[in-house]
Amino acid sequence: MTSNDPRQPARPGANRPAPPRPDQVRPLDPSPVHTSELPDTPQRDRTIPATAWIEAPDELVRLGADIAEPLVAYKRRIGRWLLWRAGPPSRGDARYLAVASDDLTLRFSFRLYPDGRGEGRGPSGTAHVRFRTWKEDLRDASIAAGFPVGGDSP
Repeated sequence: MTSNDPRQPARPGANRPAPPRPDQVRPLDPSPVHTSELPDTPQRDRTIPATAWIEAPDELVRLGADIAEPLVAYKRRIGRWLLWRAGPPSRGDARYLAVASDDLTLRFSFRLYPDGRGEGRGPSGTAHVRFRTWKEDLRDASIAAGFPVGGDSP
């Protein structure tokens, strides 16, 4: 059998995408981007900074100023919400901001502390202490407003 023979088992790892890069080693992509061009799913190969988003509200660009985190990075869409983060994903000071893609004045933030505590109000008006429940609030508000939500859980 030749290597092109479909009956031959594929080599381990053949035709598999490269594993995602950790946040800290993903290259910054400063290419200007409009709201409609922000991807639905998390970017595993690059980091889109808030400064690249043409319509970025000032509050977003300054999101990490009080925690000494100058980089604010795009994470994903959750229904109508564009999710951004300043700071590390865990075990550090971080701030998240969800901006409504259809109304950039509508925003909700979540603060994550190094000890794992968190706090933030969601679109339902509920105060959250867990990041997961805050994201679920964003998802549920999107569904209630008739926005499609992807198959991923928040």
